[in-house]
Amino acid sequence: MIEKNQNLAAIDVGTNSFHLIIVKILEDGNFEVIDREKEVIRLGEGSGTDIKYIKPDAFKRGLAALKRFKGIADSHNASIKAVATSAVREAHNKIDFLNAVFEKTKINVEVISGYEEARLIYLGALRAVPIYNKKILLIDIGGGSTEFLIGKRNNIFYSISVKIGAVRLTQKFFPNYRITEKGIKECRKWVEGEIYQIAESAKRIGFDKCLGSAGTIMSAGFMIQAKNKGTSNLSSILNNFEFTKSELAELEKDILKWKTVQQRKKIEGIDEKRAEIIPAGIIILKTIFDLFGLERLTISGNALREGIIIDTLQKLYHQTYKSNFNEIKQNSVKQLAEKCKYDKVHCEHIAKLAVKLFDDLAPLHNLN
Repeated sequence: MIEKNQNLAAIDVGTNSFHLIIVKILEDGNFEVIDREKEVIRLGEGSGTDIKYIKPDAFKRGLAALKRFKGIADSHNASIKAVATSAVREAHNKIDFLNAVFEKTKINVEVISGYEEARLIYLGALRAVPIYNKKILLIDIGGGSTEFLIGKRNNIFYSISVKIGAVRLTQKFFPNYRITEKGIKECRKWVEGEIYQIAESAKRIGFDKCLGSAGTIMSAGFMIQAKNKGTSNLSSILNNFEFTKSELAELEKDILKWKTVQQRKKIEGIDEKRAEIIPAGIIILKTIFDLFGLERLTISGNALREGIIIDTLQKLYHQTYKSNFNEIKQNSVKQLAEKCKYDKVHCEHIAKLAVKLFDDLAPLHNLN
């Protein structure tokens, strides 16, 4: 049975960044995020196109970050579930890294497959955006790999992980993080070759809506939002934010015209720590839009780490846990109301009156 106020921590050991979230489990099976941290580690840095080896400096950065994450989790008395993706998955010295992590932190990191990564991201997205009854294409562009998934409700129709990521392609086509026309052309051609068949398969299967998550797509959303509003706010919430193909095309032009990292750091809305790898990430995203025939994409604020939490709850409390994917907005409002200690009887009475007014006045307003 789920214990009220129990805390869980999820750690995403990614190729570019490590992420931590800590949540409090509520008695109705929902959860509330009480802390979160992120560190740019570049675990796959310096390994070429194939991440065959975690270099000593990256090894040390990763260990230091996980030691800090362990301290934060312990301060919240949270049990930890950690997973590693592309960089660790491919590294020949992954056992050395995993053993060192356990020795220094007692964190047992699970290395997951690309398919499992996509499934967990999908779980997180289902809880973030009201898409449960829609057939969606989910795209997650990471540092080392990109995941594609087509799903509806609890059914996954197609899932694949491809070795194209913002860090991986930056190292291959943009050494020293400097942009050249040759590098842009070769990078785009490489991505097209890697995903052409995937795009064709996805179009045959079909989907109603496109959803995106993770760093590159979130960064694109922040920069597009900043350009539209004339101001940037990296602390704003982009969950359910939507951008179009034309907005992305304009953003790609803006990014690729700046050849150096220092120039790109001045782009409105950019996370400076991502200025080194954002050109490759945007080329991947724009190429996906072109080959899949996408007109718009909606951002999921949830990603792998939230999926880890949901999956853990489903496994630990499979008899009592309710994910409530189909009632995201209603449950979110209810959760906030309960946190604010609302007057339940009064609010329910007002709700009934509002519905009655709406129904009785239907001949006047003609709304559905």
